[in-house]
Amino acid sequence: MKNVDKMDWFSNHLLHGADYNPEQWLHDPTILDQDILLMKQANCNVMSIGIFSWSLLEPEEGKYEWDWMDQVINKLHENGISIFLATPSGARPVWLAQSYPEVLRVGPNRQRNLYGARHNHCYTSPIYREKIAQINQQLSARYANHPAVQLWHISNEYGGDCHCDLCQDAFRTWLQQKYETLDQLNAQWWTTFWSHRYTDWSQIESPAPHGEQGTHGLNLDWKRFVTDQTLNFMQHEIAAVKTSQPTIPVTTNFMYYFEGLNYFKFKQTIDIVSWDNYPTWHKEDNGEIAIDTAMFHDMMRSIKRQPFLLMESSPSSTNWQSVSKLKKPGMHILSSMQAVAHGSNSVQYFQWRKSRGASEKFHGAVVSHNGSPNTRVFREVAELGTLLHELSEVANTDQVAQVAIVYDWENKWAIEDSEGPRNKGMGYKEEVQLHYQAFLQQGVTVDFVDMECELEGYELVIAPMLYMQRAGFELKLRSFVEKGGTLVMTYWSGIVNENDLVFLGDAPHGLTDIAGVISEEIDGLYEHEHNCGEITLQLEGRHLAGQYTCTKLCDQMHLHGAEILMVYTDNFYADRPVLTRHRYKKGQTYYIGSQFEPKFYQDLYQDLLEQLSIHPPVQAQMPEGVFISTRSNEYVEYVFVQNFTEKHQIIPALGEAWTAVNAEVDLRRIGSLKPLDILVAKRSLI
Repeated sequence: MKNVDKMDWFSNHLLHGADYNPEQWLHDPTILDQDILLMKQANCNVMSIGIFSWSLLEPEEGKYEWDWMDQVINKLHENGISIFLATPSGARPVWLAQSYPEVLRVGPNRQRNLYGARHNHCYTSPIYREKIAQINQQLSARYANHPAVQLWHISNEYGGDCHCDLCQDAFRTWLQQKYETLDQLNAQWWTTFWSHRYTDWSQIESPAPHGEQGTHGLNLDWKRFVTDQTLNFMQHEIAAVKTSQPTIPVTTNFMYYFEGLNYFKFKQTIDIVSWDNYPTWHKEDNGEIAIDTAMFHDMMRSIKRQPFLLMESSPSSTNWQSVSKLKKPGMHILSSMQAVAHGSNSVQYFQWRKSRGASEKFHGAVVSHNGSPNTRVFREVAELGTLLHELSEVANTDQVAQVAIVYDWENKWAIEDSEGPRNKGMGYKEEVQLHYQAFLQQGVTVDFVDMECELEGYELVIAPMLYMQRAGFELKLRSFVEKGGTLVMTYWSGIVNENDLVFLGDAPHGLTDIAGVISEEIDGLYEHEHNCGEITLQLEGRHLAGQYTCTKLCDQMHLHGAEILMVYTDNFYADRPVLTRHRYKKGQTYYIGSQFEPKFYQDLYQDLLEQLSIHPPVQAQMPEGVFISTRSNEYVEYVFVQNFTEKHQIIPALGEAWTAVNAEVDLRRIGSLKPLDILVAKRSLI
């Protein structure tokens, strides 16, 4: 079977399943049969297995035990349940750590860890690489051609770094390849500051709490090295599982806004993006949490610009959060379908059956400790399984965006390490989310790009807080505007190069003619302070009008060809520009000088969307806390109307072209949506 055929399998199914750990129940052979019966009742069609199975698959070095895994895979397959088979590198067996202590990580304090926990291993260690290659090759030889196995689940939630001598040497080699000479490294890291100049490669150490932390170029490069070394280790794992059958696609499960890895770097190595989603529903306003979660769903879809997999979620509570809050009735189906609405082709859980012991024994699961299907959670999971089965056609749809927002992991690292203009609450993610929220509320699909992505095909690109410029991104922005694109930039942009070295000359570096402004300085506001912007020239749509409150940072800029749309109202810079527009060649650039209240972005982007003739599939104003997302192919389009509030909401008529899928309602008329409920509708495009 060709790899494309395996990938096609994912376009024909909405998957429903869980992390399954049958090795925890081998003492009771009846559990497997009970679980399979319950899986079928819950309309599950896939299970991820083997994630933490190394110690049972290889209880002693070189001694393998497969019988139990054979039985699990065969029985699942006989009952129509497919397999995502994991490599077990996320947690090593005790014998490996005892026999080869070098595989255990060394922390930033230069102390080697004791055995324990997860991902407590060195990605550089030749021994660890040898041992994981051996077990992965054994897995591949035994199961790669089994008809149940549809996907390799490579490790689990890669994360963390190691500071051992092996990693220090690898880091120095990485730096030599990047900079070639110490003179170049010293220049880019600005090591003459505090007399930190290096005269030999061996002098360079990774950042440490009791050592160097103030060289920002070093801090950035260490994070980049960790991403590259993790990616290299994953590629080593993939090569091992591809030995027997190279056509099975691979994934690895990402984590929510994980600080330690640049996920865009993985897009060429994995075939499918997957991630683990654990929002704190009911902690705050569910609408705000929904916006935050939707944004990361869209980011995961954007990495490869194709549907992703929701690899983990909780059907009820999550035990490691500060409060193990239950999902209220309706929230499980609503939040799971939100993932589907934003491009997921699966809803999967951690975990299928609750463990009896250890740190996650009280984590939510489909099957509780009583083993019964007669629970509220199981009934909601089964109801969702039925809905996913009915919506299987959705798996063959995608989302197409005319709008892109720049979210760059390395830019975030640099901003948070910059030491000024604020040392608390620089809020890069929050700034990006303010822009994203305006499109979500209008039902407009948005892609996310980083600075290594191309911009062709977009009408509107938003680049918030583009503090760092790397990968020639300023040239991409220039070309985008020159060819007719509309660019939105903000304060704190074009300040440093890829090594956090400040550009000399005007800011935003290399883009002042495109932006039509020059930023002179920036004022940091205390938490109790704010300013306002007042419109002086309205846009064509005329939604942006009056005054808007701004906070945190206020850019002080003067015009370099742009026209003023809004000025500050207060402080010594009252009447100076805070929002400008500059027409440049075939395109235009808007520059926003401060962080504004959400209403500003809603009004601004409503004007820009009308100006650019970018129209959402459903042009209807939804109540606050109700969001619309769409998925389509050339034949059909689906709309998902999601009510994240805990009260009934009146929703406008969608129109006669739409037919409800999960309810019997007339969409030509104004209707209502129950609390924490979702309406799915479709229309033909042919």
